[in-house]
Amino acid sequence: MAVSTTRSPAAIDRHAVRLITRVSIAMVVVATLSLLYLLRHASIYCFPASHQPALTISLAPFPRSSCDAASRRLVPPDHRLAKLRASPRWRRRAASLATSAFPPLRGLGILAAPSRVLCLAAGAGHAVDAFRAAGTRDAIGVDLVEFPPLVRRADPHHPPFSDGAFDLVFSDDPSATSGALFPSRLAREAERAVRRGGGIALAFDREIETVAVATLFKRSRVLDVKDVTLDGSQYRRQLDLERPYTKKKERGSEGSSNGGGICGPGGNGIGEQITMLE
Repeated sequence: MAVSTTRSPAAIDRHAVRLITRVSIAMVVVATLSLLYLLRHASIYCFPASHQPALTISLAPFPRSSCDAASRRLVPPDHRLAKLRASPRWRRRAASLATSAFPPLRGLGILAAPSRVLCLAAGAGHAVDAFRAAGTRDAIGVDLVEFPPLVRRADPHHPPFSDGAFDLVFSDDPSATSGALFPSRLAREAERAVRRGGGIALAFDREIETVAVATLFKRSRVLDVKDVTLDGSQYRRQLDLERPYTKKKERGSEGSSNGGGICGPGGNGIGEQITMLE
């Protein structure tokens, strides 16, 4: 009697499932390896070799494909700054500072061409660039994030400068005071860094009471409070202070019941800047 070699339908199904599983695993492995290779190697077919140098310009737009990203090189800080200076927002901010914030400081006698200026919370360096363009060449900026060549990394609560090293401490960022972890310490360090007879100019939102900011500065007197335009559309409030040549008696603990913070209503939702003499 002959032995039947025909497989049962169940055995055929199991064999087919195993075969399909193995093929699927092999395809997944091949696809993964191919993807890793593409990510680690730029395709030589992206652009002709003769065109590659032209695609490495520093002012190239944001890459929209893997070929664009592969053809880009690291942009030098000077070239990156040139691109930012060409943007409408940068030009608008610099023009607003030059026309709205700087002239009153010159009128108060705390800003001149030879002045040494420290910009706190400088961001990308709008204020530093505006000071230099206006003739104040010795202007430097500090922020928690370095942005060369205009801004160096430093903690505004502990600026790495000697006492009385600057003629003016300036900030066009309202969050420099309202967003600081320790506003009273920031104010104390700003007063330390400014020479006697120098000034401090800070921008802050108009929702914040002027007295709440002014009382942070124990060794300075208020010179002026005014509304300024810092980016061509939004208004802020600027507080200008001076550190007197004669030693000033420190104010008491008024306004410090909130731990040196800035709070309280006031203003109408636009913004102001304070100038103080240190």
